[in-house]
Amino acid sequence: MRTLYCVTVIEQSNATRNVGLKLGILAAGLFVVGTNAFVIAGVLPAIAASLHTTTAAVGYSITWYSIVVAVGSPAVSTLLARMPRATLMALGLALIAVGTFLAAAAAGIGLFTAGRIVAAIGGAALVPTATAAAPTLVAPERRGRALAATGLGFSLASAVGAPFGTFLADLGGWRLALSVIGALAAVIAVAVAVETRGLPLGRAVPFAARFSVLAHPGILLALLTTLLMVVAFNVVYIFSSDIVAPATGGNESALAALLLVYGAFGIVGNWLGGRLTDGIGGRLTALVALALEAVAFVALIALRGGFAATAVLFALWGVGAYAAIVPVQSRLAAIDPERAGISLSWYSTGMYVGIALAPVLGAATLSAGVPVTLLAAAAAALLGLIAFEAAHRR
Repeated sequence: MRTLYCVTVIEQSNATRNVGLKLGILAAGLFVVGTNAFVIAGVLPAIAASLHTTTAAVGYSITWYSIVVAVGSPAVSTLLARMPRATLMALGLALIAVGTFLAAAAAGIGLFTAGRIVAAIGGAALVPTATAAAPTLVAPERRGRALAATGLGFSLASAVGAPFGTFLADLGGWRLALSVIGALAAVIAVAVAVETRGLPLGRAVPFAARFSVLAHPGILLALLTTLLMVVAFNVVYIFSSDIVAPATGGNESALAALLLVYGAFGIVGNWLGGRLTDGIGGRLTALVALALEAVAFVALIALRGGFAATAVLFALWGVGAYAAIVPVQSRLAAIDPERAGISLSWYSTGMYVGIALAPVLGAATLSAGVPVTLLAAAAAALLGLIAFEAAHRR
């Protein structure tokens, strides 16, 4: 009897480690996607100068990248639903590697944008697939923590990936930074193909049926929350070099330090978001997180001239921005559990539509002054809060 008990414990321990390894690899894939997107914000001027174009033109490549992911995510989820998830994710990472290498080798904005679009197709294959796979690995009561574990990849992208990419760009140019990201994507593609085999397949759903989930008001409002909170985050993140210029004096190392603070506390926010969603519920977690983000943006208007004060507000921003992600994802998965994969593929769409809109809104408001940009970001966060509360009531 004791021997049987020991064998059972060992099997459970091995199963737990196996789940942890799979979640870690999914997080690593999302880390590459996030770093590939976030690193552009820190090197916009350098890319523009090298390609003999404007920072706005390079910024719009972010918009194109995001539109492709937004449109491609539901299309990939429909057309390739019966493809093994490991194969689909590995293919996505391979395309990210190819597109990133292409952008790194570009001599003009056209080829650079083309490379970003190829990488975006890879992101469309990877992000919704990894997000939908994570909750299937654990029991329902641990779903929030599983989503937080994979979401940690995005947190680390801003905490480590973007500042390190900025450092690499300062050391050897932006092409070096993108090349390192491309190489990392290729390595993780192999790990995904080998270690995540056997993940349950998504259900084959007709393309038209994927739109049926949007008839649910709660899902539609949760997706609106996603779009607004991503707009709020990216308006400030993409144009952070302009926003914090009084505190950094235009020094890239100082900017990288602020982004490191933001990302490090984003990890804390990501962890809190998972724990609090499973503990006190997603509603209160999301409302407090979005309100904290809005307060940080408004406070930056008055305090962005001081480096220490700006660092504190970046820390609060990081906690709020990343704590809000898990409850929104959890809400989408919980409204209709049988079609959670479909709902979460639309989460990816909402997220990237928000990323696509952010450079446009940021450029338009920045011409009127940094305070207007920060007020616009705060307003987006508060509108997201209202949409989430409305989703709860429905």
